[in-house]
Amino acid sequence: MRTQVAIIGGGPSGLLLSQILNQAGVETVVLERATREHVLGRIRAGVLESGTVATLRAAGLGDRLDREGFYHEGCFLTDGDLSIPIELDKLTGRGVTVYGQTEVTRDLYEAQDAMGTTIVHGVEDVVIQEATGTAPFVEYTLKGARHRLDCDYVAGCDGFHGVSRKTIPEDKRQEFERVYPFGWLGVLSKTPPVSHEVMYSNSPRGFGLCSMRNAELSRYYIQVPVGTDPNAWSDDQFWEELSLRLPKETADRLVTGPSVEKSVAPLRSFVSEPLRWGRLFLVGDAAHIVPPTGAKGLNLAVSDVYYLSEALIDALKSGNETGIDGYSDRALNRIWKAMRFSWSMTTMLHQFEGESPFEAQMRRATLNHLSRSETARKDLAENYIGLPY
Repeated sequence: MRTQVAIIGGGPSGLLLSQILNQAGVETVVLERATREHVLGRIRAGVLESGTVATLRAAGLGDRLDREGFYHEGCFLTDGDLSIPIELDKLTGRGVTVYGQTEVTRDLYEAQDAMGTTIVHGVEDVVIQEATGTAPFVEYTLKGARHRLDCDYVAGCDGFHGVSRKTIPEDKRQEFERVYPFGWLGVLSKTPPVSHEVMYSNSPRGFGLCSMRNAELSRYYIQVPVGTDPNAWSDDQFWEELSLRLPKETADRLVTGPSVEKSVAPLRSFVSEPLRWGRLFLVGDAAHIVPPTGAKGLNLAVSDVYYLSEALIDALKSGNETGIDGYSDRALNRIWKAMRFSWSMTTMLHQFEGESPFEAQMRRATLNHLSRSETARKDLAENYIGLPY
C-alpha cells in the first residue's frame, strides 16, 4: 500500500489525527496491534479540557459528546474536613467535560468508518524504515505475511511501549522520568457519584479521588503502594478505606456497591525529546506520560495531534514545512507546562514513603493557602481547564 501519512496506533490520538487529516483531504492508513474490541474495552479517564472538546467538535465528533458529556463548572480539593471549591467557570470562563476516553474512541471509529479510512488491526513486528530519508516506509506482519506501507510521513501514536520512540537512536533522544512510589487502586461501580464534581482528597491515610462516568456510573481511586494486587482488596475493604480518606460529610453520603472493574495504575512522569526524527513524529504516550492527578494524559495527546495535523496539512497541501520543523518545540512547550502541573498536584495530594513531618505540613499549608487565596485558585483553575494551544 501507499498513503500520505502512516499512523502507527489505533487509539484515540492515532484515530483523531487520521480524522483531522482526512477532513483536509490527506490520505492515511492506521496500523493497530490489538483488535478493535480490545481497544474499545480499555477503561480510561475522561476529563476533557475545553481545548480538547473544541478540537473534537471541529473534527466532527461533537454530537454525542454534547448530548452525553457532563460539563463540570468546578472541582474540589479536600484536606480532612476542609473543602476547597475550585470554581473553574467563574475563575476562567471555562470548565471541563466528563466523557469517557472509551466513548471518544468509539466516536472516532464510527467517524473513520464513515470516511472509509483504512484501519488495519492485528499488525505485528512493525518496523519503521528510512525515517530520515525522503521516502519512509513501514513494514509489518499481518496473519503471517509481511507487508510494506510506503508514505510521506509516519506518525507514532503507539504508546509508551510502542516501536515509534525506539526507532529514534538512543544517542539522539533524551528521556526525563520520575517514577512515583505509589499507584492508584481504582474501582468502577454502578452507583450514583458521591459528588457532582471531581473531588481530590488529601488525608493522613493517603490520597483519594471521587469521579464519575455518568449519573449512575462512578469511578473512585485510593493511593496504594507500588506492586499492590487489586484482587487482594475486597469491595468492602476498598469502600471502608476510601471513606476514611474523605471529609465525614462526603463519606456519610457515599453510595457503595459491587465493583464492575478493579485495577491498579502506576504513576510516572516521563518525557522523551525530541518529538521528531526526520519524517517520524511522536504523539501522545509515545512521547510523554503524566500521572493522572491533573487529568492531562488524553488532553496532552489531543494538543499534540492539533499541532501535528496543522503542520502535516500545511506541508502536504502547500509544501510549507515550517510547522513540521517547529512541531517538536511547539508541542514540548505545552507538554512541560502540563507536566509541571501534574507533578505539583501529585506532590500536593499524596503521601510519600519516608517523608518527614515537615513535608506533610507543607502539603497542608499549600491546601490552606488555596482555600484563602483566589489568585492561587485561579492559577490552579487555568492549568486544570488546559492552557491555550
